[in-house]
Amino acid sequence: QNAARAFIAELPRHTRVGIVAFAGTASLVQQPTLNREDAVAAIDRLQLQRGTATGSGIIVSLATLFPDGGFDVSQAIYGREQQRMGAPIDGAAKKDVPEVKPVPPGSYTQAAVILLSDGQRTTGPDPIEAAKRAADRGVRIFTVGIGTVDGEVISFEGWSFRARLDEETLKQVAGITLGEYFYASNAAEPRRFSFQVQRS
Repeated sequence: QNAARAFIAELPRHTRVGIVAFAGTASLVQQPTLNREDAVAAIDRLQLQRGTATGSGIIVSLATLFPDGGFDVSQAIYGREQQRMGAPIDGAAKKDVPEVKPVPPGSYTQAAVILLSDGQRTTGPDPIEAAKRAADRGVRIFTVGIGTVDGEVISFEGWSFRARLDEETLKQVAGITLGEYFYASNAAEPRRFSFQVQRS
């Protein structure tokens, strides 16, 4: 949350910000807005939950950027048992998207996806396959890793789980879409990251 607040604080005032939260699944918790107070309030409301559905977060972000793009979010996230277990999005699952002629990766200049994650994917669609769908739309994904590659145990409301940063996947997601990967060692790090995104 501190990293996300720091990132938003560095953005130009004319940049709209939307917030997608993901844990076991993903949802849009703040429509893209110029109102920084609304964006920060959405971040403040986030609660720690089980699961890391990175691919679901990417799909919901794409559906937000392209509301008429034919993305069936519920089908993509919940539709098939193997998807819930983490299998790649196959041809049958792609039927929710109209035939789209791929554009060069990184060519969509109106928006980008900023993905902050502190753990490896545990459920939902394959984030690599989701990143390929973003690349076909020309959308760049900038990934920010928070946490440690060795992992750490997080305790929450009487139960504990181990979260491990999956840098390799985050780097692949960024690379496929011509974005960039950053490791945020502290809340101040997103300032350098924000500057790089604005320049790009």
